[in-house]
Amino acid sequence: MQVKIYTDGAARGNPEGPGGYGTVLEYTDAKGKLHIRELSQGYEKTSNNRMELRAVIAGFEVLNRPCEVTIYSDSKYVVDAFNQQWIDTWIVKNWHRGKSGPVKNIDLWKRLLKVKEPHNVTFVWVKGHAGHVQNERCDILATTAADGDNLIKDIEETNI
Repeated sequence: MQVKIYTDGAARGNPEGPGGYGTVLEYTDAKGKLHIRELSQGYEKTSNNRMELRAVIAGFEVLNRPCEVTIYSDSKYVVDAFNQQWIDTWIVKNWHRGKSGPVKNIDLWKRLLKVKEPHNVTFVWVKGHAGHVQNERCDILATTAADGDNLIKDIEETNI
């Protein structure tokens, strides 16, 4: 099954401004019907990178069988970590970059590696806020999800 996941790690989730994430899954079932599943973390003030990682993880955690997954993210940090094999280098170097400096958000990186394991994954960077059609889609869908009341706690009801 092919699944598209759109993320926004700075989705509002609260009228006060950035501080949450939204994740949207799009997939077509065996009968050819398109499904859209929105997930929201709600509101939590933390870094955009941390929110983006959590948004991506949320998308994977609802998948209960191996899928072809395309992640659309405007976080170059997340996308480059995989597309340029930074994450492999970090693992080899015991989760340190260069001679020193531990990798930030190590708990989330390890969790992401674990949940993406059974899937064939492509990460696509959609350059932020430059009129890129997929970036606009990330922003609109994921922010709508984050502003909704469909919080992440109900993911066990999803059967994808």
